[in-house]
Amino acid sequence: MFDFMDFPVFGPGEIVDFYSASSPACTLQEQDRDRDRDQDLAAFFPELIDSDWPEHRCSQSVESHSSNCSSDDLFASPASPPPPPRTYKPCFVCQDKSSGYHYGVSACEGCKGFFRRSVQKNMVYTCHRDRNCIINKITRNRCQYCRLQRCFAVGMSKESVRNDRNKRKAKKEAVKMTIMETYELTAELGLIVEKICRAHRETFPSLCQLGKYTTNSSSDHRIQLDLGLWDKFSELATKCIVKVVEFAKRVPGFTGLTIADQITLLKAACLDILILRICTRYTPDQDTMTFSDGLTLTRTQIHNAGFGPLTDQVFTFAGQLLPLDMDETESGLLSAICLVSGDRQDLKEPSKVDVLQEPLLEALKIYSRKRRPSMPLMFPKALMKITDLRSISAKGAERAVSLKMEIPGSMPPLIEEMMEDLQNLESCQQEHTNSSSFSL
Repeated sequence: MFDFMDFPVFGPGEIVDFYSASSPACTLQEQDRDRDRDQDLAAFFPELIDSDWPEHRCSQSVESHSSNCSSDDLFASPASPPPPPRTYKPCFVCQDKSSGYHYGVSACEGCKGFFRRSVQKNMVYTCHRDRNCIINKITRNRCQYCRLQRCFAVGMSKESVRNDRNKRKAKKEAVKMTIMETYELTAELGLIVEKICRAHRETFPSLCQLGKYTTNSSSDHRIQLDLGLWDKFSELATKCIVKVVEFAKRVPGFTGLTIADQITLLKAACLDILILRICTRYTPDQDTMTFSDGLTLTRTQIHNAGFGPLTDQVFTFAGQLLPLDMDETESGLLSAICLVSGDRQDLKEPSKVDVLQEPLLEALKIYSRKRRPSMPLMFPKALMKITDLRSISAKGAERAVSLKMEIPGSMPPLIEEMMEDLQNLESCQQEHTNSSSFSL
């Protein structure tokens, strides 16, 4: 910028002003530099000598001087230019303002959504004119056929829609997996699960805890009724009803209901729970079921023991439970949900029953999803089994009516109470508790 500059020497503590008139070295140098520049410019632009140049040079010198007087101005950045106005590309389909590239072309939100819906739903449109309708911002909704053809004509891609849909689906699945991984039982729900599991375990021993034994009685072919097997089955059924009542009393909140509602719920759900329990002791490779004392019967023997036409439906249900692979906690929670159900008829306070069922449902949902993080559908599938149980129970009640005609004597008292009227169930339980500890 400068050819040379001499720096005079000053003593310590002196204030130096390089730009004031009191600095002769700086002033002389500036005057010489300005004179040389004037001479050079005069050679090329003689017209400036007589007109504007002196004022221009003086003003430039003043501006240069004032700018040099401030150290802040030396480092100040120039003001950034204002951003250019936003420009919108037209939609290739209808010439409306484009919102970006969608499915391969520049398109507006309206045409993007129309094309996506048309492809995803495999829509088939019809043109009521000559299939050459003009498509623009105003007319685009008048003919869907021509609008879709226009989308294809400008280059919109079906594959882009499918790929986009797959990406969104994968993203949703990832979110679902993240949600499932965060499922945790609260302290309150954990206590409920613990109580239900203990009640179920202590009133219903698992298959591995039983010593199996078999019988050859009427195992060859189906008959209407084997009285020997019926006597054994009715004895075990009576004991298992006692255990179901014991389990019900240990379900949190159940004894807080009115006596009338407790009896109504037990009467409605007892057979559901009995069927669910015996079906969890199904051995598929041998096609057998094991009862409370270890007695293991084949399908034919169970038919002859009194199940009759209900047999195949029960075994089918048992086979459908196998893929769920429920443990004793899930079986106990599902039994409790069957029991505490506010949609049973003749309940006095159904809303209180619903309140008791809500934490049971939440506990089963969280427990099952935590146990099987990659199988989120296990919980709804387990709930669907309640509908199947109710269907089997309804036919079981019908079977009990026909069974009365087949047996020589009367129905055992507790089974009679379960099927017809459980008003005396409490006293019956006290009579049988001391004599047996088996459960179905």
